[in-house]
Amino acid sequence: QVQLVESGGGLVQPGGSLRLSCVASGSIIGINSMSWFRQAPGKQRELVADITSGSSTNYGDSVKGRFTISRDNFKNAAYLQMNSLKPEDTAAYYCYADMTTLELGEVRSRAYWGQGTQVTVSS
Repeated sequence: QVQLVESGGGLVQPGGSLRLSCVASGSIIGINSMSWFRQAPGKQRELVADITSGSSTNYGDSVKGRFTISRDNFKNAAYLQMNSLKPEDTAAYYCYADMTTLELGEVRSRAYWGQGTQVTVSS
């Protein structure tokens, strides 16, 4: 079974840092883009950052200069280094990956979501 598992969330004071990890497991043939999204209560899910298989990156305007996305293709993992955190960064953070997998004997290309990890920025 293919799945994405996030970790690294928690409670941090304003100005602090956290590093989120996302690891894909299962019968993975290849991973194209990997992304982080976030969703705060009462708000729509928004793109935080994404990274292609060639490590080209893109960031949401609200996190540019503070967050850094990276990936390790050998580990099927993506990371989000979050610095200078603000209370408005409080949200559930979700990993998203566009993957080619082998499931039930078939090659499939589709998107997968992780279960989310909570980040709370508060003093």
